[in-house]
Amino acid sequence: MSRPRSEETVAEVFRRMAKDSFERGGSPLYARLAREHADDPVLTEIGEGHEPRWEVPLRLFGGLHLLALTGEEPDPWSRLPEVLRDRREWLAEFVATQPVQTNEVQRCWALLPAFLTVADGRPLALVELGPSAGLNLLWDRYGYRYPGASWGFADAGLVLEGEATEAPEPRLFDTEVTIGARLGIDQAPIDLTEERQALLLQCFVWADQTERLERLRGAIEIARRDPPRLVAGDYVERLPALLAKRRPEALTLVFNSATTGYLPRADRARLEDSIAEAGREGGLARVSYEFLDDGDEPVADFEAFRLEVETWPGGRRLVARTDGHGNRMRWVA
Repeated sequence: MSRPRSEETVAEVFRRMAKDSFERGGSPLYARLAREHADDPVLTEIGEGHEPRWEVPLRLFGGLHLLALTGEEPDPWSRLPEVLRDRREWLAEFVATQPVQTNEVQRCWALLPAFLTVADGRPLALVELGPSAGLNLLWDRYGYRYPGASWGFADAGLVLEGEATEAPEPRLFDTEVTIGARLGIDQAPIDLTEERQALLLQCFVWADQTERLERLRGAIEIARRDPPRLVAGDYVERLPALLAKRRPEALTLVFNSATTGYLPRADRARLEDSIAEAGREGGLARVSYEFLDDGDEPVADFEAFRLEVETWPGGRRLVARTDGHGNRMRWVA
């Protein structure tokens, strides 16, 4: 009988995530390192006592990647045991204190059809929950390609495309939108004008996924020209007051991607209740892109994430199944 995940050792977590996250998520480098070094006593020392334990490999590899990006350890992957020992204290502090910060701009490729589905001709006032650096608040500044359709500027500095096993109807991409406002609420928003914070965002991209890293860097350059407004705080607490002040001439679009699934159930219920209460007053739409709620961490499998839209009236409905990074999608609406 397998051990419950809550009781896994650090070594067991590294071995499991080598297969469940890194291998399935397209990082052979991290999968190999997690397998080969799972029993390293330094890893056990660094990760012991950290909860949730499945975050330890993500934080550790993020710290190692940051050392590579800054040039402090140009190639930590080829000499991992030595780097673990030489940088033990620094890595332990990083794992203990630095939350995983990602801003997966490729998710906009999956999100765009959902945004166009709820658009009703009014200017959109965007509110993102847990935006990190706010790159996905700038989704209208990117170009997009889908089977038989495209959207946005063909000469945009960043053009997103993916694999659609079933795609939205091409006529959906005839929808035009105007963005009237952009706002993100995050516990620790990233300021991309500070190079160290931009590097912090990059370090949590898996080091051998160079295309993903280049995509992120392209989005960072676009954001630096005219960054969105980000405020620090708990979005469960702050959202009700913000929604109470929304402009009646705009459609306020609240969206989230791979954030609310991490909330405690009680906080998630409070969030959903506050959005529903505001929605019943009109002028509100919701797009949610979250992993299946099975009480555990997200997995990399295709279709493990649900893309849902909610309108008032109209209710909540599933429009697509997708993977965690927005690379593949099956449109079901």
